[in-house]
Amino acid sequence: QVQLVESGGGLVQAGGSLRLSCAASGRRTFSRYGVGWFRQAPGKEREIVTAITWSAGVIYYRDSVKGRFTISRDNAKNTVYLQMNSLKPEDTAVYYCAADTEGSGRYEYWGQGTQVTVSS
Repeated sequence: QVQLVESGGGLVQAGGSLRLSCAASGRRTFSRYGVGWFRQAPGKEREIVTAITWSAGVIYYRDSVKGRFTISRDNAKNTVYLQMNSLKPEDTAVYYCAADTEGSGRYEYWGQGTQVTVSS
C-alpha cells in the first residue's frame, strides 16, 4: 500500500511560480517506484503532466509545460516535487501525484489533489 499527499498548491498570478510536493508513505519502498504528476481542469479530462522513474530518470513532459515545469525526487525524504515556473492561466487545475509501483506504466495509487489557480 502507498499513501500520497500533495501540497503546495495555491493562487498565483500569471508568470509566477509554485512548487508542489508529493509525500509518499506506506509499505512499498519509495525509491523503487515511479511517480507521475497529473492535472484535471474543470470540464476537461485528466492529463499527465510529467513522470519520473524510480532512478530519477525523467521520462515524460507534456509539450505545453516543457521548459517551464521540472520534476524531481528526493528518495531520502520520500518526496517528489514539481517546480512550476512561468505559470499561465491554462495551467489552472487540480494537480494529482500518482505512483506506478510495478513499473508497468499504470498508476495504482493516487493522492487527493491540490488546487492550482493562475490568474491573468
